[in-house]
Amino acid sequence: MATRLTANRQPIPILVYHQITEAPPKGSPFRSLYVSPASFARQMALLKLLGYQGLSLSALLPYLLGEKTGKVVGITFDDGYENNLAHALPALLKQGFSSTCYAVSGLLGKTNVWDESLGIAQTPLMNEAQLQQWTAAGQEIGSHTRSHVDLKAADDEVGRAEIALGKVELESTVGHQVSHFCYPYGHYEPRHMTMVSELGLVTATTTQRSRCHAQTALLQLPRVPVLRSTSLPVFWMKIATGYEDRRKK
Repeated sequence: MATRLTANRQPIPILVYHQITEAPPKGSPFRSLYVSPASFARQMALLKLLGYQGLSLSALLPYLLGEKTGKVVGITFDDGYENNLAHALPALLKQGFSSTCYAVSGLLGKTNVWDESLGIAQTPLMNEAQLQQWTAAGQEIGSHTRSHVDLKAADDEVGRAEIALGKVELESTVGHQVSHFCYPYGHYEPRHMTMVSELGLVTATTTQRSRCHAQTALLQLPRVPVLRSTSLPVFWMKIATGYEDRRKK
């Protein structure tokens, strides 16, 4: 399978967030994945102050392909939490930014049930109307499969169906094409890249840590995690220096 490669002249960070809300009590599992609304707003304001434009994957694609140049940052959210709409959207709109939220098509309006066995608090996911509200506000929806399946643990028939249904069901919800994908848990193999490509998805993001450099496969895009503990100086280091690039696995 031939996959398109990036051709950007400067490294481009693609930020990844999960929940934009206050963190649960100390000792709670995966507490690091909660970023407070105030912290998120400060981070978006800092990006704007430094001259960066926050972009969805569709808007970022010409920069990744080297067709445009500029100070840009991709902004992504995994899972499609309702708190992204409530707390992230106002800060994005204030700065004139767009973003991509990867939703789980079969769990709209439900909760993060895939996390339940780990003891992670169950949090509402956006329903169909809320996804439409998200896109009506200039944000983008990407696919995160139909049920947040671990693709490496699934057989090919299940994996392909999860990727295909995740795309078409979200397209039915938002009324336009869904072109961007995120591997659940960051788990995938080359066969899954082939499925993603054959099903018409243009990019796929991973949990590999790094800014995006030239000659990176569009179906293996690395990202920069933003965590509860990420201070503003560290946030700046993550986007403007090789800080994350050195953490590439």
